[in-house]
Amino acid sequence: MVLSLIFALMSGIYIHVPFCKKACHYCDFHFSTSLKYADEMVESICKEIKLKKDRIIGQVGSIYLGGGTPSILSQVSLQKIFDTINHTFSVDANAEITIETNPDDLTAQKLKELKQLPVNRFSVGIQSFYNEDLIWMNRAHNAHEAEDSIKRSQDAGFENLTLDLIYGYPLLTDAKWLTNIQKAIDLQVPHISAYALTVEPRTALAHAIKNKKQIPVSDNQSAEQFVILIEKLQNAGFEHYEISNFAQPGCYAVHNTNYWKGVDYIGIGPSAHGFDGQNRYMNPANNALYMEKLDANKLPEIIEELSLKDRFNEYIMTSLRTMWGIDLQKIKNDFGKDFLEETQHNLRNFEDKDWLLITEDNIKLTQNGKLFADHIASELFVISD
Repeated sequence: MVLSLIFALMSGIYIHVPFCKKACHYCDFHFSTSLKYADEMVESICKEIKLKKDRIIGQVGSIYLGGGTPSILSQVSLQKIFDTINHTFSVDANAEITIETNPDDLTAQKLKELKQLPVNRFSVGIQSFYNEDLIWMNRAHNAHEAEDSIKRSQDAGFENLTLDLIYGYPLLTDAKWLTNIQKAIDLQVPHISAYALTVEPRTALAHAIKNKKQIPVSDNQSAEQFVILIEKLQNAGFEHYEISNFAQPGCYAVHNTNYWKGVDYIGIGPSAHGFDGQNRYMNPANNALYMEKLDANKLPEIIEELSLKDRFNEYIMTSLRTMWGIDLQKIKNDFGKDFLEETQHNLRNFEDKDWLLITEDNIKLTQNGKLFADHIASELFVISD
C-alpha cells in the first residue's frame, strides 16, 4: 500500500524508547543499556500519552517508535503502548506505523510477536554488511544477521522496510561501499536511509580520535561516497527525495516527510521533541527525571516558543533538503513579503554556482548543491528580526 502519496497532513506521534543492548561507538542519542526500569518506563510513556490527549485534533496519520532500540521491548510492553495510543487518540486506518529494529532482534519468534501488533513498517539498523565494520562500530549484530533479518522479515509479510547504512568512516573503502549499496538494492527494500558518519562530542569514537586511537573522519571521503550513493541508487530506480533518504517511487516515509513539511507531531519519552506549528516541546534526556515528573502527573517538557524568524529558518533548512524544495509562495503567505524579498536577495550569493535550480515559484538543490546543503541553507537564513 502506497501511503506516502497521500500526505493528508495528519498529526504524528514519535515515541522514544531509551534502551539498547550495546552502546555504538558513534552514537550520541539518549539511551541506557540497562533494562532494569523498562516496565516503569513503559508506564511513564503511557502516562505521558494520556496527559497529551488534547495535543492532537483530528486523526493520527503516523506513529514512529524510535530510540534507542524499541524492538528490545517485549510484545506485552509494545502492546500496552499501542493500546494506550488507540484509547487516547483516533488513529487513521491507513496510518504508517514504524518501529526501529536491530537485525539481531528480528528472530522468527520476534517477528511472530510483531505480527500481532499494528506495526506495518520496519526501520532496520543495518549500517554495514561487513563484520569488521560492525565490530568497529560496536554494533550488536553481525553481517549474516544483517542480511538474514531483512529476508526473514519479508518472508513474514513485512515488505514496507527501510534500512540504514553509514558511510564515510575509515574502514569503508569505495569498493566496500559499492557492495553495501548493491546488497541493499538486491534485498529489494523500497526505502534506504544513508548517513555520513559524524563524530559527536562525548562519544566513544570522539574520545578515541582525540587520544589518537582512531583515524579522524575524512570530509572528502564522505563527499565522494555520498556521490557514489546518489548515482548508484538513482540508477536502481530510487528517488533521492531527501538528503539522507531514497525511496522507490511513491514509497517515501510518511512520518519523516511530515517532519520536513512542518506537520505537527507530539514527542513521547525521554529526550523526545514535539512541534505544534508554533512551539517546540522538549523532554529531558534523563530517564529518572522523566519518570519522576510523570509519577507526579506532571509533563516533564520544556517549551521553546519559536519566533517567526525561527520558524522561517527551520522551514528553509528542512524544505531545502527535500526534492520538493522551497516554495516561494509559501514564504510569502506564511512569513510575509519581507521574508520573500530577503530570500530573493540572498539568492544572489549563488548566481555563479551550479548549486540551485531557481524558478519563479521554487528553489531546489542541484546534484552539486546537495554536497553543500547545510551551507546553502545558512546563507538563506534570516539573521535579524
